[in-house]
Amino acid sequence: MAAVAMDSTSPAYHGMIAEFTDPDDILAAARKVRAAGYTHLDAYTPMPVHHLDDAIGFKDTKVQWTIFIAGLLGFAVGFGLQVYVNSIDYPLNVGGRPKLSWPQFIPVAYECTILFAGLAAALAMLAFNGLPRPNHPIFNAPRFELATQTSFFLCVEGTDPNFDHAEVKKLLESLSPVQVSDVFGDEPEGH
Repeated sequence: MAAVAMDSTSPAYHGMIAEFTDPDDILAAARKVRAAGYTHLDAYTPMPVHHLDDAIGFKDTKVQWTIFIAGLLGFAVGFGLQVYVNSIDYPLNVGGRPKLSWPQFIPVAYECTILFAGLAAALAMLAFNGLPRPNHPIFNAPRFELATQTSFFLCVEGTDPNFDHAEVKKLLESLSPVQVSDVFGDEPEGH
């Protein structure tokens, strides 16, 4: 089988990545790339970099809303179950207490809130991040194993509407990175 030469127009092309050695450098680079009009960016760092999510334009709130809604649902289920059991299904009159004594329902409802929100957080994080994903095209980037050790990587994805290979390369090289590389995924099937 003959090897297929891939370029930035190939379906297996992921984008262009720049490597930096300092968190301040990647933060400044992300701001400049975003200011240049690129919107499909991602950053990979060995530690959290404050404000990097804002610099690359990350505004996704699906996980937070899922957790909030699941917490409300957990509270409603915990409180509703106790109301049903104590007032409708098996009412007991112990010491003349009212059937619907809501203050005693709060601890269980609170615990159900925590349970539902915690489970929703774990499941939503996996689902919305597309995990588990054992392989990603970015893993093919040169020296990418350093993203968990000492280096900071900024990727401009090839799906960006403004992506022009020569312009992106020129922009990234102007930011004084250690290196700039093309990132290719697996070769498309049928080639």
